[in-house]
Amino acid sequence: MTVPPHDGPTLAAEFPDSTREQWRLLVEGVLHRSGKELSGFAAEDALTTGLQDGLRARPLYTADDTAADPGLPGFPPFVRGGRAEGSVLSGWDVRQWHADPDPRRTNEAVLADLENGVTSLWLAVDEGGVPVDALAEALKGVHLDLAAVVLDAGAGARTAAERLFAVLAERGVPAEVATGSLGADPLGLLARTGVDSTTDALLDDAATLSVRSAGQYPGLRALTVDALPYHDAGASAAQELGCSLATGVAYLRGLTAAGLTVDQACGQLEFRYAATADQFLTIAKFRAARRLWARVAQVAGAAPQAAAQRQHAVTSSVMMTERDPWVNMLRTTVACLAAGVGGADAVTVLPFDSALGLPDAFARRIARNTQSILLEESHLARVIDPAGGSWYVERLTEELAAAAWAWFQEIERAGGQRAALVSGLVGERVAATWAGRSADLAHRREPVTGVSEFPNLGEQLPIREPLPVRPGGGLPLVRSGQAFEALRDRSDAVLAAAGARPRLFLAAIGPAAVHTGRSSFAANLFQAGGLATVTGEGTEAAALAEAFTAGGASVACLCSGDKLYAEHAEAVAAALKAAGARRVLLAGKPGEHREAYQKAGVDGYVFAGCDAVAVLTSVLDEIGAAR
Repeated sequence: MTVPPHDGPTLAAEFPDSTREQWRLLVEGVLHRSGKELSGFAAEDALTTGLQDGLRARPLYTADDTAADPGLPGFPPFVRGGRAEGSVLSGWDVRQWHADPDPRRTNEAVLADLENGVTSLWLAVDEGGVPVDALAEALKGVHLDLAAVVLDAGAGARTAAERLFAVLAERGVPAEVATGSLGADPLGLLARTGVDSTTDALLDDAATLSVRSAGQYPGLRALTVDALPYHDAGASAAQELGCSLATGVAYLRGLTAAGLTVDQACGQLEFRYAATADQFLTIAKFRAARRLWARVAQVAGAAPQAAAQRQHAVTSSVMMTERDPWVNMLRTTVACLAAGVGGADAVTVLPFDSALGLPDAFARRIARNTQSILLEESHLARVIDPAGGSWYVERLTEELAAAAWAWFQEIERAGGQRAALVSGLVGERVAATWAGRSADLAHRREPVTGVSEFPNLGEQLPIREPLPVRPGGGLPLVRSGQAFEALRDRSDAVLAAAGARPRLFLAAIGPAAVHTGRSSFAANLFQAGGLATVTGEGTEAAALAEAFTAGGASVACLCSGDKLYAEHAEAVAAALKAAGARRVLLAGKPGEHREAYQKAGVDGYVFAGCDAVAVLTSVLDEIGAAR
């Protein structure tokens, strides 16, 4: 069939192309009107947002901002996806996590999941999960020729794998149709536990399992390159990717030494990454991971199609909160969307209550339905690489890949992933990254909804059974809301002991139109630390001091506009101190009045960008709330 030439009009042909310089001039004009004297590149830089790993999000991207060729879906360097068809034919693999040590309850949950949209199972075995001897009971009624099983057994990976082989044989499942992963990950275990004495034996076990899988079970991958231990400790996206590359290279070396070809060795690896609510960074991370691994496989001598990275996305545990856990549904929805758009082969959505303990049936249903809605109603998998052609995503992918490659090379120069873990290089670098992010969280530059912003002191948290204890001792486990949640715990202890939360008095000076902005800001800030706020309004210092006494608080905060502060702040602060206030704060910055306010009794200031954790900690200390 011959397609005739198109003779119709070209869309928008009568409009001249706009240039970047024209855009800059417009931006310069807007910034000038807002009081900023900037021009040219400085104007563009003023709208640039700094990210981790030295990355920057700029306000405008064009085709000129990206040079690397992303290729085609299903072809090296696999940036646009590991399969030519993407997830269009059957969607991505909906994988549910199970860690209940009771095999009967696990079996009930597993069957409910498989009946309602889940396509594969991720089971914790022995260490923090189902006893290995009860694996058959946990999988009772599961069609193992249809549902993939992914094991997570830590140091017991070989034992758990042998038990799974036995279950497959007992049920007559042909070896060639069994799918999933045996989950061996010696270096990931080293990262979590810090124990290196068993690594050699575990690496030998992993090699043995890989040889058996390659020969007998073509659908089972023996090794998991799990990057979650690094993410869970606070690593940046580039650090997570670099550690996964170094781990994957170590496994390639071990498997080829055991007799597998490079192609066979690549086929034994599945990579696991975290998906966060930063949707664009998550999309770029999965795309960059495939590009990076394709390069590693190419250098190792793998055939082009063997270089496609198999990816398992797990919604981030770092972003999950104990307080206001319902917001976790929103976080995991965005993360799941980003993982799907980024081209992950399998996705696990952690239940919204996973930070509180073992999830209940409702939480598991919401987790799997999140994926079902994105797949069946939003049709997210109907488009191959939906982010392709977004110049922002393409440039972010390139920059992230470059940063990750630099970290990977540093690890290799240090002797590889195992040596970098044992020496402390990985732990120190990740800790430094988390310290920087912790500062952003403490200053609320990175807000956590329901925790550091918009807390609900009257919420009733779901009660859950505790999660099984898994081996630790290596890299720590962190969460973005942990510092504020620790403050809330102190407040809860006061509530339990005294029957009331610690209180803070807001001295709202002047009419509501003047003080509402800062009084609302202060109430939100102090409630994030579990402090109940009591408000008194007016301009008379004596009346505000009387309201302070009646409110039962021992700490106060002045809230008003700068003009009324200049007129009343000193008198009100002095009256509050005379009424017994242990500490008096002021919402806003003092400017030229700092010395006068200090003499009147103002002890500190709260404002947008202040260290909220430090302020709240000092207030709770002043009140006498036990740490």
